[in-house]
Order: sequence, then structure tokens, then C-alpha cells
Amino acid sequence: MKNTTDKNNKLSLIGSISLGTGAMIGAGIFVLMGQIAELVGDLFPIAFIAGAVVVGFSSYSYVKFSNAFPSSGGVVKFLNKSYGPGTTTGVFSLLMYVSMVVSQSLVAGTFGSYTLRLFPERFADYASILGVFLLVVVFIVNVLGNKVIGTTATFTAIIKVLGIALLAIAGLIVSGFPDITGNYIPKNTEKLPIGIGFIASLALAILAYKGFTTITNQGGDIANPHKNLGRSIIASIFICTIIYVALALAVAGGLSIPEIIMAKDYALAAAAEPVFGKWGTWITVAIAIIATFSGVIASVFSSSRLLGMLSNMKQVPSLKRLGNFKNPALIFTVSLAILLTILFDLTRIASIGVIFYLIMDIAIHWGLFRHLKKEVDFFPIIPIMAIIMDAAVLSAFLFVKYINDPLVLIVAAIGIILMIVSERIFMISHTDDDGDMQMGMETNNKT
Repeated sequence: MKNTTDKNNKLSLIGSISLGTGAMIGAGIFVLMGQIAELVGDLFPIAFIAGAVVVGFSSYSYVKFSNAFPSSGGVVKFLNKSYGPGTTTGVFSLLMYVSMVVSQSLVAGTFGSYTLRLFPERFADYASILGVFLLVVVFIVNVLGNKVIGTTATFTAIIKVLGIALLAIAGLIVSGFPDITGNYIPKNTEKLPIGIGFIASLALAILAYKGFTTITNQGGDIANPHKNLGRSIIASIFICTIIYVALALAVAGGLSIPEIIMAKDYALAAAAEPVFGKWGTWITVAIAIIATFSGVIASVFSSSRLLGMLSNMKQVPSLKRLGNFKNPALIFTVSLAILLTILFDLTRIASIGVIFYLIMDIAIHWGLFRHLKKEVDFFPIIPIMAIIMDAAVLSAFLFVKYINDPLVLIVAAIGIILMIVSERIFMISHTDDDGDMQMGMETNNKT
């Protein structure tokens, strides 16, 4: 949060891992577990392991990029290095930005679903209203400045990581390891070819790990970034995998699969009650509230900075057109998140977010493989394998959504088309007669 340019203020490797783990273990895990179980039944703990394998291959490109080009620009910097300034970099950067805003909506909705566990059932339809309330509070916190954000994020990150880890361990001790047979066939996948539902579920598992990409933004704040950024990414993914799998096993031991699916928007709270009683529900809800609050603060801060950076780079129109506001990127980001929270339920929000993220992720791997062989030392087979895995997971997920919820595909397609068309029109608007784009950023030969 704070610009630590002083050498003595640089983040250590352990500090970077702590921030990265805190960013990854967000509120998404509180709702994604039920959605994954809806696709694969009692195999959902295995899905988190398989998702970690896919993310492991994907992280290779980010590690190589971070080691070669450590920067606070993160993904935008990587895309610019691969494709140069212009429509391609702009579109994929917007996909990353929108996926981050979608995640904020997912987290805000999760906040509403878990908070309502403390109230009578008749208030169940107020989840989106509580989500909007959270986004407004987060906007106020962000307006107060970096110092408040940093203090809040550090404090809440420690609580949520320790709380979720203890919840997983205690759940396993009390309920024991569940039987994983793979015999339960969820309603959403009973008509699909064998294995398609499991592959599609990896898309949601990947969404639970996607927070590792925020570690790439620490390039200007970490000691020895050429080595420690990559180490932070690998360590954070490893720690999160252990916690996620333990938590999934604890939930599977506490509830039947039909019960997990029925309570998919608040599965952890539902699983805690039969194991720990009413106190378990209250503790889980408290951890969820802290996790959602801290997760949205960090995400809004990062995504609004990303949008502001794109505006300064002239990859998107100037945000000053929105009016004479102090932080127009923050206002736009929170407004978009509120709109998505009102319009879509948690399942659809997660689905749209993972589609945008996987497309952007493929672009990162292709950019490394196709354009940077002379600048970055890497094994070409690994980004190619990452592309194949991402493409397989995305294809299976799109097929499942085509069968069960085609509206998600329509909304995602409209969003992508709007990004491409608007970016192309905007790029033409500041291209001179010689074909050179007047960009507000460093350029290379690819335009």
C-alpha cells in the first residue's frame, strides 16, 4: 500500500509471502466450495488439488515475468512487454481489470450471504443490499488514504488466514476425513460426458487461487525483486493449497453433498454448525465478514490503481471525463462493482469472472512464449502446457454453462465485444497520420 522506496523499508521475502497469502486466501473460498461441489459432488476436495496443479503451471509465466521485469505495474507491464502498447494490450488489461471488479462483486455478495446467517430466514433476499453496503464502506476507507488501507489490510489479513486455517484443522479433528468415492453425480452434470464436470470445476478452483497475480504488483516494494517475487508466488500457492484442501475435507466431513449444494452460498457456516454448534456458525460468519471486508479493500485499491494506470498510459480514455473528482478511477470501480452485485447472483458473478481471467491468463502465457524468447530465459514447454490446460478448463466450463446457464455466455460475450470495439475505436482516435500511437508509456516496436 505504502510506497516503500527506501531500501530499509523494502518488504522481506516473508513479508511478501504474508501479503500474497493474505491476498489469495480471500472470501472467494467461502462461496466457491459449494459451487465446485455442485459440479463434482464429493470430489470437490480433489478439485482444489487439481486446480493448484493448473495454477502451478500458470504461475511459471508470472514468475519469469516478475523476475525479468519487476514492477508495480504487474500484469499490465507484462502485457505491454509482450504485445506493446495498443489494442491487444488494452483489451487483455481490461479483461484483468473487469475480472478484478467481478471478484469484488463476488466477495461483496459473499459478505451478504454469510452475514444473513445471523438473522432470521425471512431476510435471505437482502444479501445484495448488504453487499452494496460493504462496497460503500470500502469506498470510504479507500478515500481516507493509503495509511488506513495498509493498517486495515494487515490486521484483517492475519485474522482471516489464521481463522480459516484453525477452522480447517479443528473441523478435520472433530469430523475426521470424509469418504471420497466419486459416486455422487450432481444434477448439474448428470447429463454431461464423464469428466467434463470435473474439468469445468477447475475453473472455479483456479478462481480461488487467482489472487497470486497481485503479488506481481510488489515489484517496487520488495527486497531483491528479481528473485523474491517468484519465490513469493510459489510459496503463497503452496500454503493456500494446504489450507484449501484441509478446509474442503473438513466441510465434506461435516455435511453431505446435497447439504453443501443447498447451502452453497454459505457452505462453511453450514458445515460449522453440526460440528461446533451455534458458536461454530458465529465464528465462521465473523471470519467471513473479516475476510470479505479485507478482501474488498485490497481488491478495490488494486483495481482502481490499475484503471488509473491504464488511463495514464492512454490505453483507456482519460478518467477526467467522468468529472472533477479526486479519484475517478475509484468511483468508477466501486460503481461497476455495485452494479454487478445488484444484477447477478454469486454463481453467475463467479462464472463471468473466471471466463475473463482465463482468457487473460492465456494471453500472458502466449505473450511470453511468442514474443519474449530473446529477453526472458524460460522453458518454452511450460507456458505451452499452461495454455493447453487453461484452454481445456475454459472449454469445459463454457460447455457446462452453455448447457445449464447460457445467459452467462451471452453476458461474457457482450462484455468482451464491447471491450474490443471500444479499445479499437479509442486507439484509432490517438493514432497520428504516420500510424504512430501517442501513448503515455514506454513503447517498443510492437504497435
